[in-house]
Amino acid sequence: MANASSRTRAKSNGKALAVIDGVPVENELLLGLPPKEREAIFSRLTFLPMRTHDVLREPGEPTRFGYFMNRGLTSILSVMEDGKSVEVGLKGREGFVGCPLLVGLSTSATRAVVQIEGEAFRIRAADLAPALRQSPVLERRLQRFVQAMAMQSTQVAACNRLHEVSERLARWLLMSQDRIDSVTVPLTQEFLAHMLGTRRSSVTLAAGILQKAGLITYTRGTVRIQSRPSLERAACECYKSMIQQIRNWQKESK
Repeated sequence: MANASSRTRAKSNGKALAVIDGVPVENELLLGLPPKEREAIFSRLTFLPMRTHDVLREPGEPTRFGYFMNRGLTSILSVMEDGKSVEVGLKGREGFVGCPLLVGLSTSATRAVVQIEGEAFRIRAADLAPALRQSPVLERRLQRFVQAMAMQSTQVAACNRLHEVSERLARWLLMSQDRIDSVTVPLTQEFLAHMLGTRRSSVTLAAGILQKAGLITYTRGTVRIQSRPSLERAACECYKSMIQQIRNWQKESK
């Protein structure tokens, strides 16, 4: 694959967008960087299509790459010795997969798996630190993103322990829609069970509750959100709490 170039530009809806390997940049961490920082980081990035179930890293194994998500959805999973796993984080175009690299760590305690196919801009682990030394704005954004992910993991852990499956499912669908910008979420009940840390039968029941209320429709492999406002009301307090905290931090950073 060819290396990126910050000199390539494109037009989308009348606005100039950076392009890497011919692909418009949608990752929010990379958008709007100063020209010198674009040159420093974009020249080290490579475009990577991502398929559903692609594993980007395994716990305990050396991390060779970091990924700036551009489209799609990646789950961060805590994996038990018996192979069972539960989602502790969700990343889309707002984020970066490979946060331990930011503090010089070469391994992670979690698995990162592509949940909805998309694309990312990949950077070699060895190239990240030199690029960030030349990119203070991006480094600051990444630091704040790490804090947001820590908050998200804490809230999700509490949510999985305290709230009903139907509330957790509503929260999860809202988080997914925020990241893929689509009312249709391509997922199976088996995969949702892994994400929510519950049995498939519980997911079936929860999806049925939301469907009977007219909030979603579910066909094999696809969930369609019919009423986002109603889904927000059906979700537990965790979704609203996370969104409000992110907004507070955004106000503080201005």
